[in-house]
Amino acid sequence: MTDDMHPMDHSPHSAQSSDSTRSNSSRPDSSRPDSSHSNSSHSNSSHGGHCGHGHHRGFAALFDRHDSTVDFEEGDGDNLTLASPAAQSSAHAHMGSAAESDSKAAEPCCQCAGDGARVVFIGNPNVGKSSLFNAMLGMHAKVMNAPGTTVLLEHGTYRYEGQGSQAAGQETQPQEWDFTDTPGTYSLLPMSPDEEVAVEAVTGANGRPQPDLIVAALDATNLSRSLYFLAQVLELGKPTVVALTMTDLARKQKSPVDAARLSKALGGVPVVAVDGRVGSGCDALADAIADGLVHGTPMPHGLAAQPTEGATMKQWVRSRSDERFEWASQVLARVGMGGNSGLTASDRIDRVLLHPVWGIVVFLIVMFAVFQATTTLAGPAQDWFDVTVRGWCETGIDWVFGLFGPGAADGWFHSLIVNGLLDGVITVATFIPPMGIMFILLSLLEDCGYLARAAFVMDRAMRALGLDGRAFLPIVVGFGCNLPGLAATRTLPDSRQRVLVGMLIPFASCSARLSVYLVLAYAFFEHYAGLVVFLMYVMSIIVILLVGLVLKHTAFRSLAPEPFVMSLPPYQCPRAIALLRTVWSRLWGFLTGASSIIISMILVLWLLEGIPLAGAAGSFGNVEDVHDSAYGVVADAVAPVFKPAGFGDWHASAALITGFVAKEVVVGAMSQSYSIEQSDDESEAQEGQGALGVALREDFDKSSGGHGRAAAVAFLLFVLAYTPCLATVAELRRQFGGKVAIATVGIGLVVAYALAVMAFQTLKFVL
Repeated sequence: MTDDMHPMDHSPHSAQSSDSTRSNSSRPDSSRPDSSHSNSSHSNSSHGGHCGHGHHRGFAALFDRHDSTVDFEEGDGDNLTLASPAAQSSAHAHMGSAAESDSKAAEPCCQCAGDGARVVFIGNPNVGKSSLFNAMLGMHAKVMNAPGTTVLLEHGTYRYEGQGSQAAGQETQPQEWDFTDTPGTYSLLPMSPDEEVAVEAVTGANGRPQPDLIVAALDATNLSRSLYFLAQVLELGKPTVVALTMTDLARKQKSPVDAARLSKALGGVPVVAVDGRVGSGCDALADAIADGLVHGTPMPHGLAAQPTEGATMKQWVRSRSDERFEWASQVLARVGMGGNSGLTASDRIDRVLLHPVWGIVVFLIVMFAVFQATTTLAGPAQDWFDVTVRGWCETGIDWVFGLFGPGAADGWFHSLIVNGLLDGVITVATFIPPMGIMFILLSLLEDCGYLARAAFVMDRAMRALGLDGRAFLPIVVGFGCNLPGLAATRTLPDSRQRVLVGMLIPFASCSARLSVYLVLAYAFFEHYAGLVVFLMYVMSIIVILLVGLVLKHTAFRSLAPEPFVMSLPPYQCPRAIALLRTVWSRLWGFLTGASSIIISMILVLWLLEGIPLAGAAGSFGNVEDVHDSAYGVVADAVAPVFKPAGFGDWHASAALITGFVAKEVVVGAMSQSYSIEQSDDESEAQEGQGALGVALREDFDKSSGGHGRAAAVAFLLFVLAYTPCLATVAELRRQFGGKVAIATVGIGLVVAYALAVMAFQTLKFVL
């Protein structure tokens, strides 16, 4: 028996798994599990910690050929080499060995143990490890990239006041510990870049810092699988504390696990029952960590410490697999686990939600609700920010400037504040409603356990792109708004999938593009406007599939469809407090990460529009005709590039430049360039059939040599495929790094230009 298979496929026979297992794989011999979280992976609760420093964001997933995020192949993790005992001693001169031999306690550490100690959290997916991590650090955990990859890690500094040690009569000074949360992994033999990062963090392989203590999260509802993984962790010979999660669910399933009894069965390894969603057990876990850093933890009978220097991870993991399974069986027997508990409530619900017909029906209903919520429900709130809040702010700004005299509001500084800075702030604010709604829905779907079922139902449909079913949700959401679609990629377990899906979402035709489609469709295809808009959405789906296939066979060659084996988490009711903390943490991360680049670029756009370059253009900040500004000069310079696409005129190029900031303002930019007054009560259909439509038909006919309809289609395709908005670029950069964002923008521009040129050159003979 070897260890490179999923542990749940050969768990100790003395216990039955309490959660459901489903597979879309016809090759179980090579299967690898994947799952979705039943507990929110970013559920927060404040508990006396504060953030530390982590790695800088923005690593090249597509340009660095040594980046494991893209280049990781099955078996790459086999070459990981265990850090030698000498290296461990050198890296941790202040730490004693956690276990010298079988069933013997570790040597105590020196007096400085715990001061700045590194504590690494590790565990299987879906065990509530990240919820626990964030419960201990509160709002101070920071999500960052592992060096050289796009794999997400969370870092933070926890301040321990020494309550437990003082109660025991020991004098303990406050300590600060460096906490690191790792991606979920089923084994210390990695089979993905995320698992490789987790293994490196816990073993100190490949030059990573050695941890001083490991917190191993065990799922009380699936103790057999968790114990097998714990055996590997304990045999690393490092101080280890067990955090027992999901104990409440285990009680509901009538298979409770007593922490004290489990600790005794483990030979004295500390076990603390915790619930990261409500923060219970965090103080006790901190006390156990403090004690483990000082005194080490024992090696349970039946396990052996790390082997000789130079062994590869593959050799070490496989060398004692049978012994670890036997040890896990003995531990389960000692705690009285075993027997078949029968069908659970989760199993009965899954008969419907995983049904080949009804499961898809339920999934489509859920997706429709998510789509509607991120568009329809967010719309009024966005309008409130864009109209009401903007009006309040402008009134207040005018009042302040009025204090300096009647002409103060006519200067360039007033224009900078209102048309530059305020526009940027309001633009950021308008994304708060859809992002907040999306974060709430994601947390609800994660916490209740449905997201894993949705992934299983849609898995087959996404295999063509090398993705699993979870990738369907972000893409669907992207048709409402690309920004929350990118936020939804956080539900994907593999960093390569997150990057690929993130690069595809900008091609999903968001609702902001719809206004452009409608105006041009009514201007050029009045009687077939509905059909034209429908075909644009169909084209969006085709572009996503084609770009996805190209990326899959180039930069993401290693992302082949894998057998999809999933341990389905039990259903449970989300906790409101944890949900709100999660939503606020994610929303605040977006606001602080994306706002600076959005506001900066809008200020640059204001500057270009405010610099007069013609004699009678006006003064700085008050240019009467936008064509006479630096912005108009840039638009003139760009216009010839689009001549092969049929719309090589500065009006069109100016609208596209403005559309890079936000597609909502493309129609307004067109009206401004033609000096046409817009009415708030005028619909897109009326604009397309009115003065703006007349100006567009004349201009496109002129620039295309009499083929205005063909040029209009080319323009629509360019709007569909090129960068949706500046906020999307900022979010791409925030999540995946600058180079991935640049690559996505570049691919979008290339695809958009190619589509526009091909469409015009073809359709000018037809339309």
